[in-house]
Amino acid sequence: MSVLKEILSEHKEYYEQTIKMARSDLVRTYRASALGWSWAIIKPIITIFIYWFAMSLGLRAGKPHDGYPYFLWLMFGMVPWFYVNDMLHRGTESMRKYRYLITKIHYPVSTIPTFVSLSNLFINTILLAVVYILCLCFGHMPTLQNLQIFLYMFFSYAFFTSWSLFAAPIAAISQDFLNLVKSFVFSLLWLSGIFFDIDTIAADHPTLGIILKLNPIAYLVSGFRDAFMSTGWFWERPLWLLVFLVELLIMFLLALWSYKKLRKDMPDVL
Repeated sequence: MSVLKEILSEHKEYYEQTIKMARSDLVRTYRASALGWSWAIIKPIITIFIYWFAMSLGLRAGKPHDGYPYFLWLMFGMVPWFYVNDMLHRGTESMRKYRYLITKIHYPVSTIPTFVSLSNLFINTILLAVVYILCLCFGHMPTLQNLQIFLYMFFSYAFFTSWSLFAAPIAAISQDFLNLVKSFVFSLLWLSGIFFDIDTIAADHPTLGIILKLNPIAYLVSGFRDAFMSTGWFWERPLWLLVFLVELLIMFLLALWSYKKLRKDMPDVL
């Protein structure tokens, strides 16, 4: 509880500074490129197009889903993945990247994962807006269920900010842990239901479906699709929601444990 109180106190006291650091992180990320922030949109769109081309035209596996072309269906799953991917990479190495805040000056270390997460969330919000505009262009009008997007954005932010607070101190101590996380990211891309419908897998192979649904990323991807396509409310999958919330609580507790255990060692190692 003492660690939780300390973290909450630092976030409250340095709220404005955290927002400024999130803006600074955006500038640092894209200032070296001529197109600046445009790359935050261009790169994901190119990536989505390549996967769509490979799946739909190359493997001929892309089929429409509930009246939505496979390209849009794929985008609904890829957009939340881009935030997850950034947090698994940049979130995990955030304290290594901002080591000067830990070793050179007095700064609330617990806010580093927070402002890195806010920076990535800002980019993800722009991508979500682009996808929503594309939906309108394809003739899919807004519905009340679309508002669930904000809930799933909050779930994503809460889970992966907690992940960052857990993983970043460990990565600051051990480069091997950082390399291990990076080696698993690509596998998660293919195990999170982004290129296939987990419900279809679960219907044919129940045990495999249960295993896949234990992946919190799969829940977020499915939730974003439900919200965009207006195919269900979040409370209509109560068991899956409960599993995710339990995983979120576990991740938050692990974050508190990791930060408490390693915060005093990080300045010496870095």
